[in-house]
Amino acid sequence: MSRTVVTPLRRQRKTVVALGNSKVPDSLAARLFLVAYDPERGRLTNRSKLGKLLRAAALTDLQLLGNLADDNGRVRRTKAPEPSDPVLVAVLTDIGSVGPRKWRTWVDRHQRAMVRDVRAELERSRLIRVEPHRFLGVFPADRIYLRQPLVRRQILQSAHDTLRPSRLVSRVDLRDSAIVVLASTADLRTVVTREQRGRHKDRLAQLAVRVGPVVPALKKSLQQSSSAGG
Repeated sequence: MSRTVVTPLRRQRKTVVALGNSKVPDSLAARLFLVAYDPERGRLTNRSKLGKLLRAAALTDLQLLGNLADDNGRVRRTKAPEPSDPVLVAVLTDIGSVGPRKWRTWVDRHQRAMVRDVRAELERSRLIRVEPHRFLGVFPADRIYLRQPLVRRQILQSAHDTLRPSRLVSRVDLRDSAIVVLASTADLRTVVTREQRGRHKDRLAQLAVRVGPVVPALKKSLQQSSSAGG
């Protein structure tokens, strides 16, 4: 039985970028939620894929932390200490209760709850504000506002820096790589435009290899959804 070995990040990973009274969230899912928000339109983009994207981000986080390992294409929970992030703990607990499954299974699972939980954490962290309103004056909906626009800009800048040809792929931070690769896979154009995807195709592929097995699982899941929708 083959196993993919990924060197986990150090447990103490609270390095943050100070931005006034706020900071860039450590969670990959939280970062992707923020960059999925289009400030010009005042709303989230690519909503049909957002749940899967955030699930994939959480799985990548757990793998990089050493809580999850790839075991012949299936997700295996390790004995590493639980993370502090409540969203990650919920995903990890779910995996532990069900047992080994393919990565794509966990990408597809509880998508709506994932979006809701990540949004709630960002609201508690005072990075976003959520206000209820009625769409067309009838249908209940929510409006999202960025409290700290500079946080979003910092995340985008770090992601864009990973695509610079002058930077060796092997030296790029894995978390920044994960943001840009997952966003590209989900066609999140607020992060990676279609033109950038074509121009940096080879580099994105190299970065994806470093990020790990969640990326192809997300790609397959999205392809399946597209085929079913078509």
